[in-house]
Amino acid sequence: MFKRLLLTIFFLLIYFKSSESSEKQNIINYLDEIDNLTFNFKQTIDEKTEKGNCTIEYPKKIYCLYDNRNKKIIVSNGKSLAIKNQASNQYYLYSLKKTPLELLLDKKFLIQEIKNSKSRIIDNKYINFKIVKNNNEINIFFDKKNLNLLGWQTEDIYQNLVITYIYKIRYNQMIDKKIFKLPKRN
Repeated sequence: MFKRLLLTIFFLLIYFKSSESSEKQNIINYLDEIDNLTFNFKQTIDEKTEKGNCTIEYPKKIYCLYDNRNKKIIVSNGKSLAIKNQASNQYYLYSLKKTPLELLLDKKFLIQEIKNSKSRIIDNKYINFKIVKNNNEINIFFDKKNLNLLGWQTEDIYQNLVITYIYKIRYNQMIDKKIFKLPKRN
């Protein structure tokens, strides 16, 4: 009886471990096939929520246009990150290395970290990987059913909690590379 119980526990552990590694490998394969993605987003920073759309091109390029009265844009050319409020013409320039986006926009880094991380299932709906690097903590979320990227949680350069949910995702689209040029100061 005791041997049977131990054998059952052993096989259940093997089953769950292989299920986790299968999901992880499928997510890695999924990410490996992506050259770029375009999506809508809903982003909450502390209590403030904003919406818009983004295009990411690996490695390390992003263009986001916020759907608000300021028409804020965020652009990374792979080295720098510019944030421009088009209504007031305010312009901020940061080194991409000083932001968590540097890690999120590096597909090779994400794949390597996912390989080395343990996944966590949340509400039996989401697969989460926690990545800690260079004083940045990033939580990345995937849909448990179809393994699609759902979003991430980070802290911005001012230590505000930033939760980004993405939807209406399109992969490997033809995109105009000019969108990744940093905006000009007026």
